Amino acid sequence: MRPSTQLKQENIEDWNSATNHPFTTELANNSLSLDKMRLYLAQDYTFIDNFVRLGSCAIYHAPSLPDRLPLAHFLGIIAGPENTYFQRSFDMLNVPLSQRENPTLLKASSDFQALMLKAAKSGEYANMIAVLCVAEWIYLSWAQPFAKTVESLPFYFAEWISLHTGEYFESVVEHLRRQLDTAFNEADVKKQETIKDYFKQAVLLEKQFFDACYQ
Repeated sequence: MRPSTQLKQENIEDWNSATNHPFTTELANNSLSLDKMRLYLAQDYTFIDNFVRLGSCAIYHAPSLPDRLPLAHFLGIIAGPENTYFQRSFDMLNVPLSQRENPTLLKASSDFQALMLKAAKSGEYANMIAVLCVAEWIYLSWAQPFAKTVESLPFYFAEWISLHTGEYFESVVEHLRRQLDTAFNEADVKKQETIKDYFKQAVLLEKQFFDACYQ
């Protein structure tokens, strides 16, 4: 079994809660409260800065250029189409400027961003990849079942699904999984336990973030 698969299985209860959440189910069937979507978008947008910082650190610490390039390209997607999606959605949903620029962070948002910065500052590529892998793999997992049903949805639901599905995004997740597999296999037992802890915390925080935005 791949290490990434084993890590997922070790956290399967929280994983399933995050990937089969009422928030994403309602988003995909166009029944999600727009107030909940506004809150979610405002909170999620605050992640971009620290995601880019974490991704940049991972690029720096990656073993080789072939290991760096897929993540470097993906950061361009985050800074381009995904950032534009947020701005268009904010406008369409009339999200107040204060919530776009300086929202009060939910505890789950604050805790997840603290984990991202902790991984970045650890200087350990494996820790960084563990957090990045969870973040993108969970989104692929919840969004993939709805990939072919987006045409009838308003763009702020449809494009959020489309950004996290399709061959390109699948290749990003597979790259992150391969990187995690290799890093885990090359780590000693102590470092493997640290990787497991980062992975576990990231899965739990993904679940808690959806919980907080849905309440």
